[in-house]
Amino acid sequence: MPMPRVLIADKLSPAAVAIFKDRGVEADVKTGLTKDELLQIIGDYDGLAVRSATKADKDVIAAAKNLKVIGRAGIGVDNVDIPAATAAGIVVMNTPFGNSITTAEHAIAMMFALARQLPAADVSTQAGKWEKNRFMGVELTAKTLGLIGAGNIGSIVAERALGLKMKVVAYDPFLSPERAVEIGVEKVELDELLARADVITLHTPLTDKTRNILSEENLRKTKKGVMIVNCARGGLVDEAALRKLLDEKQVGGAAFDVFVEEPAKQNVLFGAENFIATPHLGASTLEAQENVALQVAEQMSDYLLTGAVTNALNSPSVTAEEAPRLKPFVAVAEKLGALAGQMVDFGIKAIDIAYEGEVSKLNTRPLTAASLAGVLRPMLAEVNMVSAPAVAKERGITVSESRQEASPVYESLVRITVTTEKGKRSFAGSVIAGAPRVVEVKGMDLDAPFSPTMLYVNNLDKPGFIGNLGALLADAGVNIATFNLGRVSAGEDAIALVGIDQDPGEGLVEKIRALPNVKEARVLQF
Repeated sequence: MPMPRVLIADKLSPAAVAIFKDRGVEADVKTGLTKDELLQIIGDYDGLAVRSATKADKDVIAAAKNLKVIGRAGIGVDNVDIPAATAAGIVVMNTPFGNSITTAEHAIAMMFALARQLPAADVSTQAGKWEKNRFMGVELTAKTLGLIGAGNIGSIVAERALGLKMKVVAYDPFLSPERAVEIGVEKVELDELLARADVITLHTPLTDKTRNILSEENLRKTKKGVMIVNCARGGLVDEAALRKLLDEKQVGGAAFDVFVEEPAKQNVLFGAENFIATPHLGASTLEAQENVALQVAEQMSDYLLTGAVTNALNSPSVTAEEAPRLKPFVAVAEKLGALAGQMVDFGIKAIDIAYEGEVSKLNTRPLTAASLAGVLRPMLAEVNMVSAPAVAKERGITVSESRQEASPVYESLVRITVTTEKGKRSFAGSVIAGAPRVVEVKGMDLDAPFSPTMLYVNNLDKPGFIGNLGALLADAGVNIATFNLGRVSAGEDAIALVGIDQDPGEGLVEKIRALPNVKEARVLQF
């Protein structure tokens, strides 16, 4: 069997190169390649190791006829076309935890720089001025730090802040009360955090739910003089609104390492008083760069030599023998989890996955991982089947499995029950004719295929509902692909799962919520 070949297209430490070679993988270091140069040689390699400079786009992937794995030394994979890689059967891996300490320390450094106006004071002093009265800072001791996101990085920031004798409050829908106690923070809702925090730091991925989480409306709910630190993702804060509130002195200062558009050669925030900017340096320490390089070399070597998959963004941890049998159940588990995740609006305390019938006899670990990834992804976009169990544990979410060899109705059934601070929600699915389907929601039986966009409506089963809903969708030009109903009994609780061909928009959803007897309506994406 020929030795696997890896192209290292961005700079990795010599220790990482040595790992490849010591493990029996041929590693060629060719950095600074143009796209044309990369296209000419990529077909000769089994693996591609990158940081952020090399773009593994669809053209590169199309030319990579022998490529089996792309390894990203770091967490962000914006430079990798994951759908194209998935279609080509190429596993995409990253190293999500190698930068955690470094990024957390950068957030703390930015907080200190804001509190004492260090950049402006440095410029003034080196210009020969001695403006001692101009730079009046604030102490951080006894101040309240508000964390938006209390995962891996957020919890490290909390630990450092507690060491500084700060009070720490955290908003994170996935943070359990037990985990909050463990890391020494007070769990609060977003509005309470905004009202109480002297400093706000963000440590959450950018998703549809977190985009502009600090909008103008929310920024106006903060204490006058609050300081904002963002070392997470551009887009979490409305930059134009923040500039407006900085100028109005509602926000006392802001420090950003990330921006909506990068490289940020121009930005509405530049030039604002007490605004500090750094060029995405969160992961830029010697230790972090070494850690992620070593991790990606180990992961890629394991996959190329043994087939073991670690931190894959687009592939389950399944052996070649198991793959054909597990594939349809992985699909139903992940889609069912995505349904559950989009239906839960409160902090998750526990997730139980039950397997009934033939599926209970299979290796259910990848199915459970797929379920967890589906549940968590609406709030944590970068979670995947490999990282989901660790992410759930990190947030104090109890995960349990149960098996039952007999299934009363279906040959195989997967049931996901999510327990939140407000109660439980349960969803069941099965594989019918090789395709995943929803077969139970809120204890009501139905049989619905998954569509890319679906409308969920919970209503009282009264005459006229179907006609009213159909008329609203028709008037808005929204085409119905599938329409499936479940109910307890006439006049009681009922649900509709409607596959539609386009996103209806929030305005139409509000009209649906206003229909007679409608209790809940929302759009689901799969």
